[in-house]
Amino acid sequence: MNAVINRNRLPWPALIGVTIGAAIMIAPLLWTLLLSLKSNSELMRDSAAALSAPYTLENYRDIVSGSDVPRWLLNSIIVSLGTTAGVLILCSLAGYGFARLEFPFRRTLFVFVLLGLAIPEQAVILPRHQLFATLGWHNSYPGLILPGLAAPFGVFFMTQYFKAIPKDLDEAALLDGASRFEIFWRVLLPLSYPAQATLGVFTFLGSWNDYWWPLISATTSDKYTLTVGLASSQMNYAQTSGLGFLMAQAVFASIPILIVYIIFQKQIVGAMAGAATR
Repeated sequence: MNAVINRNRLPWPALIGVTIGAAIMIAPLLWTLLLSLKSNSELMRDSAAALSAPYTLENYRDIVSGSDVPRWLLNSIIVSLGTTAGVLILCSLAGYGFARLEFPFRRTLFVFVLLGLAIPEQAVILPRHQLFATLGWHNSYPGLILPGLAAPFGVFFMTQYFKAIPKDLDEAALLDGASRFEIFWRVLLPLSYPAQATLGVFTFLGSWNDYWWPLISATTSDKYTLTVGLASSQMNYAQTSGLGFLMAQAVFASIPILIVYIIFQKQIVGAMAGAATR
């Protein structure tokens, strides 16, 4: 038993290296948290004051009571959840169709979808902007959500996952009189939960951290997402809201992401491990 435990332990040089690396990555986060707990007047005199007490929650009270951050947070939640739900629905249906159904030009269409992985978003930003301007969808939730529904990687991911499920299940369900949609909804979709969770987590995080399209589409502060809103508040922060308030905004904005990581950490680690072994 002891031999097995010893084999699973890291050698002490590797353990020291991992500890140092973790400290380097945690240090900026800890510094941000300490700055957010200090009054702006103290930080204006010396930012090193963050290393000593007293600390205060004044900056967080200001966020909740008198800033636009809660509104930006709500916008980010709506956009991220809407994008995630849309991607899961569309990619699951498309993945099932490409993996299980036979229809004309199936392979050609699949290759066409995969070409979307090679086209950078910046290459289509002008026609997308003109399209949404013509439709009058800028400064609206549909305008912020719909571009994120184009997820070629999600289609590829779900297609490969459905292909890995034995087709004997489909044949047995067909013999029992089930339709193609019933096979998808009642048989294959419940089996695809790991893939759904992985794709959902990465889609949510990608939408939450997106800055490029919300910066273009949302031009009024009531439709800003957190990324755009926090970036807009950083201009002349020392003369306006203060460094401590700015750091409190950053901490406040990271809380939903932290919650997502805590809830879905198994799916995230599993996806990373799976990608590393392929």
